[in-house]
Amino acid sequence: MDHEALLDRARTRGVNPLMYWLVRGVLQPFFHVYFRFSRVGREHLPQEGPVIFAANHRSFLDPFIIGCMARRPVYFMAKRELFAHPFVAWVLTSLGAFPVDRGAADHSAIATARAILERGDGVVIFPEGTRIRPGSLGRPRRGVGRLALETGAPVVPVAIIGTEAVRRGWRIRPHKVRVRAGRPLTFPRVEGPSPFLARAVTDRIWPCVELQWEWLGGLPRLRRAAVVGAGSWGTTLAVALARAGLEVDLGCRTGEQAIALRATRRNDRYLPGVELPESVRVERACDLELAHHDLVCFAVPSRALPAVAGAHGEAVPERAGLLVLSRGLITPTGALPSEYVAERTQARAVACLGGAGHVAGALEHGAPVVVASADEAFLAQLADVLGIAGFAVEGTADVTGVELAGAAQNAARFAAAAVGRAGPDAAGAVAGRVFAEVDAYARSRGGRPETFAGLARAGDLAATVAVQPAMAAEALDALPLLAAALREGGVDAPAVDGLAAVVEGRVEAETWAQALTASTGPRRRAA
Repeated sequence: MDHEALLDRARTRGVNPLMYWLVRGVLQPFFHVYFRFSRVGREHLPQEGPVIFAANHRSFLDPFIIGCMARRPVYFMAKRELFAHPFVAWVLTSLGAFPVDRGAADHSAIATARAILERGDGVVIFPEGTRIRPGSLGRPRRGVGRLALETGAPVVPVAIIGTEAVRRGWRIRPHKVRVRAGRPLTFPRVEGPSPFLARAVTDRIWPCVELQWEWLGGLPRLRRAAVVGAGSWGTTLAVALARAGLEVDLGCRTGEQAIALRATRRNDRYLPGVELPESVRVERACDLELAHHDLVCFAVPSRALPAVAGAHGEAVPERAGLLVLSRGLITPTGALPSEYVAERTQARAVACLGGAGHVAGALEHGAPVVVASADEAFLAQLADVLGIAGFAVEGTADVTGVELAGAAQNAARFAAAAVGRAGPDAAGAVAGRVFAEVDAYARSRGGRPETFAGLARAGDLAATVAVQPAMAAEALDALPLLAAALREGGVDAPAVDGLAAVVEGRVEAETWAQALTASTGPRRRAA
């Protein structure tokens, strides 16, 4: 059957009662036993008349879960590709599914949903538009608001949790699944509602879905953030998070800096030409009450991180995620920044930010950044928020690779500056050698090869330091630690070893550069 014929069947014939109730009679006890299926709020579901079930979407099982929640047949959209085989198409339409073309605005599918509601049946809508696996709920599209206004049907907010963990490849695993429905929401019927009105209604519906989701224990979305450190990246991040819709508290090192920022709403020393949004509140860092925040950011140089972690680590709540923007190893332990703060806070997850080396133009042009975290849900949250703020975001679980790439970036800038008199070719060569040696060390610690090559923008930086060499203050503190770490890791690193000697004043930069050009690339030390 073609697309229009399938839609026509849903509009005119509806479900196959025998097939529907037979499948439901099999699935419901299976869900109760295998998934320990729990249903809350069934009393809120209308037993007759049109109704829209607005739900989050995590798995292909979600329509069937809602079908077993309701005491009546429900209809739902499914991607058009599932209806390619005639028998599968018959089964799906018999169970209440009708096709939708997700690659375009499918007005026929919307008209079908409207027709089903007008005849008095129920329709399941997933406002997120696609399955959202990890993290908090996604951002809704305005279609559910439009449908509610065009039909006047009540909207029942529904949240499902646990279905995202059921499927592992082709295997269906036992895992607890829970669903909760809230009280129906009603809106006046409007002919031809405007996009603005449809969005406004959707924005009334979706928080009610989020309420059910959080009641079930789902991860709440990021609403309030604290940024400790009002330097270049701290100020940039505060502005970016505010543009993404978060309430932000920006913590300054001194009271004088806080007073000046509150008065001018600009941080011209570190981020000239950018005004702080109204949703950014400026405080002294020591006055921040971190217990009220969903996201805490430590945006300070690596040499200042121990003091910041000592002052604020215990105040970070267990429900908050922690983002670290420090680059380089931590004095005197030589630990990576995320490892250091993870041991000193109770944050539910820790992430680091890498990639862009400069903040100039980052807010205006959308700097490429890399977010790394071992926690998939927190990683998805940060990628979503920073993407909304305008950054080009890539995510990875390779925290070690990204943080060592950041240390390599600082070291490469210092190396390029140290041999600047020899010309851009020499500067680029020594920067590349530094990257290669730290890359070898990162791989020995489990880092991924693609991190240095692409995710952390290492290749881009190696090409640009020769043109614009710049010394990173963090590199001065971290280089001896980095050299020691590479030695202990068994990596033969003449570039980093010599650079550390230059920093400590034991070798002249020109002597180091001349010796380096005659040496070979990084290699493992003999055992």
